[in-house]
Amino acid sequence: MRAWQRTFKFPTLISNCSNNYGPYQFPEKLIPLVILNALKGKNLPIYGNGKQIRDWLYVDDHARALLHVALTGDIGETYNIGGHNELQNIDVVKAVCDILDELVPSKFDGITKYEQLITYVGDRAGHDFRYAINATKIANELNWMPDEIFTTGIKKTVEWYLENTAWCDRVKDGSYQGERLGVIK
Repeated sequence: MRAWQRTFKFPTLISNCSNNYGPYQFPEKLIPLVILNALKGKNLPIYGNGKQIRDWLYVDDHARALLHVALTGDIGETYNIGGHNELQNIDVVKAVCDILDELVPSKFDGITKYEQLITYVGDRAGHDFRYAINATKIANELNWMPDEIFTTGIKKTVEWYLENTAWCDRVKDGSYQGERLGVIK
C-alpha cells in the first residue's frame, strides 16, 4: 500500500493492530479454545510456561478505530491500534477461568475451579515472547482510545460464547461453509 501511495499518489491509510478477541473468533484461537474446552472439562493447553505477553484489543474497539482512522486519519499515514491490555497468556486463561467459575460453575468430578484444567504443553517453535504495539500516535493525533478494558471485554466475550455454542459447534463440526459471519440480518 505504501508503494501505491508513493508511486501513484493513491490515497491510502494503513493500520496495524494488536491481538483481537471477542465474538466470532474461530475456536482454534486461545480465548475461544479455553472457553469451549473448559465447558467440556477438557485440558486447557498453555504453550511453554504461559508467560508470553500479548496486547489484547476487543474486536468492537478495533472496528471503531478503523472507522475513526478512515474518517479522520491523514492520507498516507500509518496508525497502530492497540488495546492497552498487555497480559501474559497464563493470566488471560486464568481470567477466562474465573469468569466461567462465576457464570457456569464446574459440573465435573474433582474439578472445583476451571483453572485446574490448565495443562502446560511444549512451546511452538519460534513462538514470540511478546507482541506489543505503540498506539500513542492514534491517541495523540486522532484522539482515539479503546472503550473496553480487558476485564470488561473478556467478560463480554465469555458471555457471547456461552450464548452461541451452536455457532461454535457448526464451525467445529465442518458445517460452516464460508458464509459471512457476524452480519446483522
